[in-house]
Amino acid sequence: MLAIERRNKILAILQQEKRVLVNDLSSAFQVTEETIRRDLEKLEKEGFAKKTYGGAILNESLNVDLPYTVRKKANVSNKQCIAEIISSLVEDGDHIMMDASSTAVYAAKHLKNKKNITIITNSIEILLELSEVAGWKVLSTGGVLKEGSLSLVGYQAEEMLSNYHVDKAIISCKGIDIEKGFTDSNEMDAHIKKLMLNSANVKILAVDNSKFNKISFTKIGDLSELDVLITDSEPDDKWKQAMASAEVKVLYKENKVPEGN
Repeated sequence: MLAIERRNKILAILQQEKRVLVNDLSSAFQVTEETIRRDLEKLEKEGFAKKTYGGAILNESLNVDLPYTVRKKANVSNKQCIAEIISSLVEDGDHIMMDASSTAVYAAKHLKNKKNITIITNSIEILLELSEVAGWKVLSTGGVLKEGSLSLVGYQAEEMLSNYHVDKAIISCKGIDIEKGFTDSNEMDAHIKKLMLNSANVKILAVDNSKFNKISFTKIGDLSELDVLITDSEPDDKWKQAMASAEVKVLYKENKVPEGN
């Protein structure tokens, strides 16, 4: 196993367990404790972990971009639930934009039974996932490949998005807050998401329950700029009232719209 693969697996464990011990990891990966300590030092330098006596804890800052390979394995059942709801909103013949979030990748997988879809995305993973779907038009934004994220960003991607108009834009984010709106950890990603929303008739934000009441580094937009919020479980009354005031439709597993409506 390559060192980067081992570190990503350690990071995935941290995401789930919130803490790790050197001796446990040494046994699990069959490497020396010194090797594990170097791995944890690397993760700490990259901002993903904080070393403690005998191990490390997860750095839960929302301003840190986790590698895509780690993000796509987090909260899988919640993302699949959200993907099913997204699928119920997309109709045959729709033109849609989707960002490079792991939530969008799960949504793309659920859309394969749709017909005559045109999709514009900055996600390498979605481009690969949909590469063999017959009858679709799949457009890449182009741009610069962002390290560790499988996303395309920069001037070319932004210019491409500004030249199109679609039926629906589907994005995710790092945090959503009643006062501060919805936010992300990286300015380039946030700008791409903002352009997608500006290009769509229906603006859809898809987030699992872990993103609520969280604020990340840079703002994408205010709640009132959205049309639909999709999540995996019923929000509390405070959030229901806030979304009603912002005239945003909230969809979750128990109240999702029927397929085809």
